[in-house]
Amino acid sequence: MPQEPKKRHSRARQGKRRAAIRLAVAKTVLCPNCKAPILAHKICKNCGYYKGKMVLNLAKKTKKTDEELSEAKSRKAGTKEDK
Repeated sequence: MPQEPKKRHSRARQGKRRAAIRLAVAKTVLCPNCKAPILAHKICKNCGYYKGKMVLNLAKKTKKTDEELSEAKSRKAGTKEDK
């Protein structure tokens, strides 16, 4: 048979037990390259560096010019007409 508690635990005792069960705030460090706060042992999402080396190429995307957009639309329209 399973064991049963002999006496009821009070609300204070229950609260003391539950007080120890809590979430911890994530510890952050500063990126040595761009000084942005990051999680330890992770790649910086701001600059893409890890341990002083570039791991991700996070080049800024340039806005497409009106000419490039019109060319892309004409290519899409051309493929639809061929079908």
